Amino acid sequence: MSNHTNTPEYSQLGKATAYADQYDPSLLFPIARRDKRNELGISAEPPFFGADLWTAFELSWLNLRGKPQVALAHITVPCETPNLVESKSFKLYLNSFNNTRFADASEVQARIRADISDAVWRGSERAATVGVKLLLPELFDREPVHELDGLLLDRLDIECTRYQPAPDLLRAQLNEPPVSEVLVSHLLKSNCLVTGQPDWGSVQIAYSGPQIDQESLLQYIVSFRNHNEFHEQCVERIFMDIRQQCKPIKLTVYARYTRRGGLDINPFRTSHPQALPRNIRTARQ
Repeated sequence: MSNHTNTPEYSQLGKATAYADQYDPSLLFPIARRDKRNELGISAEPPFFGADLWTAFELSWLNLRGKPQVALAHITVPCETPNLVESKSFKLYLNSFNNTRFADASEVQARIRADISDAVWRGSERAATVGVKLLLPELFDREPVHELDGLLLDRLDIECTRYQPAPDLLRAQLNEPPVSEVLVSHLLKSNCLVTGQPDWGSVQIAYSGPQIDQESLLQYIVSFRNHNEFHEQCVERIFMDIRQQCKPIKLTVYARYTRRGGLDINPFRTSHPQALPRNIRTARQ
């Protein structure tokens, strides 16, 4: 059982908050992945690999002479970690660097790596470090904007009537030869589990196996529109629903959500080991 004080309702989401501007790792609020995975029928090891790719756009600290420094950060949290980090607590934590002096960017990077690693592995006998990459201003111009590759489902003129996740919409040609496709939609929208605020995203679904009916898949993606769940949980739900309903041989689900509070979260889940995608933002991010 997860500690009840680390469930979403105990986080800072939706509450008036005093913003700390002195370094404070205790602001990080881990939330156990287990409860939502149990809801999806994942009771043992998950049937997927992957990670949550975070981008922090609002990272700043002071150098030893008190001069502000800025950077972007890419943080990679493996999906094997027992916890995710609630995003508002992540924002508050990063804000706590604002008036704190550090020797250099590498010290900031090391602090973030140690603190996030502690939060996401907390309560587990296992432990590992998350990936943290800091990009200083001289590298900003090298940051590309690129949309997810694949055939765009949004071209289809479909009727949509369901706005809560409806896996029964999904259909596949189970009796025909397998195909390999990469399909993309920009119509993914869900809501924050606690506050109900909208979360906007694009999703890429790559698979090999029975051909998935594209109209039904797009209707299914749209069905998340009024659903309250964290980004990571939505992507795992999409993965598990497609896996159950369409019986793919291989499956990858990758979503990129627009940023909120200077943070974007981009969960990647795949049935087979492969390299993680580069953390390249889309135009809406």
